[in-house]
Amino acid sequence: MNIIILSRGPSLYSTKRLVEAAEKKGHQVRVVDSLRCYMNISSNKPSLHYKGEDIKDFDAVIPRIGASVTFYGTAVLRQLEMMGVFPLNESVAVTRSRDKLRSLQLLSRKGIGMPVTGFANSPDDIPDLIKMVGGAPLVIKLLEGTQGIGVVLAETKKAAESVIEAFLGLNANIMVQEYIKEAGGADIRCLVVGGKVVAAMKRQAKEGEFRSNLHRGGSATLVKLTPTERKTAIRAAQIMGLNVAGVDLLRAERGPVVMEVNSSPGLEGIEKATGKDVAGLIIEFIENNAKPHKTRTRGKG
Repeated sequence: MNIIILSRGPSLYSTKRLVEAAEKKGHQVRVVDSLRCYMNISSNKPSLHYKGEDIKDFDAVIPRIGASVTFYGTAVLRQLEMMGVFPLNESVAVTRSRDKLRSLQLLSRKGIGMPVTGFANSPDDIPDLIKMVGGAPLVIKLLEGTQGIGVVLAETKKAAESVIEAFLGLNANIMVQEYIKEAGGADIRCLVVGGKVVAAMKRQAKEGEFRSNLHRGGSATLVKLTPTERKTAIRAAQIMGLNVAGVDLLRAERGPVVMEVNSSPGLEGIEKATGKDVAGLIIEFIENNAKPHKTRTRGKG
């Protein structure tokens, strides 16, 4: 098979592992920067060009699209879909999962457990918004934030009001969530491939930090999932329409709650923590499912 990987970082661990796994199975792989791709949008013969070359004859595409280039990256992915290339994750599903508010609304509609979440536009509504999520302490998140950036823990009502006012004053879109204290600064990353959880790790925040992201100094260890946690992760990925997803869960007293569903989950932390060949399993999924013009939007929204 000929596989194209949309990635701006060919030297990144995840990209390199996917290339290695594909080549090990005898496939041809090419890594291209989505921002250097440009398109001829035609009803007769849509095409994609990269640095002056006509990109064609690929069987599958693996999108590793960074959050900062979601708009253009998914446009390139859509073009490849129009050309009949099988997408590991479809453009609609990637766009859906990148909108944190939209994704939570979709999960809510399907009854998936998640933290109580509030969203408002006017500073006049801040007191009721805080009350709505159970008061302080609470978590304030920028909708465009990634890797823990733009996530603030407000421990008092006054602090929460000040931070929310500051964000709204900058015309930033934020959401406010209840703080799951019993999680103890830890979350669980479940790696879902083709409707199965193939690996899971517990991420623990470092001392004095509540964000468990590995980029922020968190540590990762192997974890055993409960049947409910496994089912929740699989269902969340299905609702987003993602074949491959990193589903982040918190262990709350009422059961697992979904924090986020990531369409381009990093492989380094979870492969090292679990010893699983996740990249190989992703390539195996492509081998078993890639067919021309197989793109279809699963779910609504």
